Amino acid sequence: MKAFTICEGHAAALMQDNIDTDQIIRIERIAQLARGEFAPWAFEVWRYLDDGAENPAFPLNAEPHRHARILISGDNFGCGSSREMAVWAIEEFGIRCIIAPSYGDIFFNNCLQNGLLPITLARGQVERLALAATSGAVFKVDLRACTVAAGAGGAIRFELPEAQRQSLLLGQDEIDQTLALEPRIDAFQERDRVARPWVYMKR
Repeated sequence: MKAFTICEGHAAALMQDNIDTDQIIRIERIAQLARGEFAPWAFEVWRYLDDGAENPAFPLNAEPHRHARILISGDNFGCGSSREMAVWAIEEFGIRCIIAPSYGDIFFNNCLQNGLLPITLARGQVERLALAATSGAVFKVDLRACTVAAGAGGAIRFELPEAQRQSLLLGQDEIDQTLALEPRIDAFQERDRVARPWVYMKR
């Protein structure tokens, strides 16, 4: 997966609570599309009008937010069905970081497995960042320092467990992390073959 160190750019504010995975990407699209094809359909339920034209009232359709690298939203973002494709759609749209007060548990973990940084901040901090995003401020998210800065405002610190932070910095999902341990796994098996040869006997 793509490593995450620093993300700079505009942010889009979608300050609604309980945005679920079906609102992020509809089930019909999941059945029809392959990975790499989801970007046009991210947030389809709000992004387009009934005739297929862009909805001018949807924040991510307006400049400069249609090119946002960061999404700011409300509580329980990514709740609902456990669809990894919801993370794919957001990442393919161009967003690398989400800032919200809370997340659906499975969605949060799916973000970490796909190089998308989910930042959890207090509601008041999220609302202040949403105002800065609406005003067009340029954001900087630094995973090395664990800080978010918007425009001329001071940096806000966030927390992420160190193991998850390192995985994102290195661009390693769980499979990559396991492969990195391959020499240690091989060494253990060699020792274990000597200590417990009966385990490895063919039957």
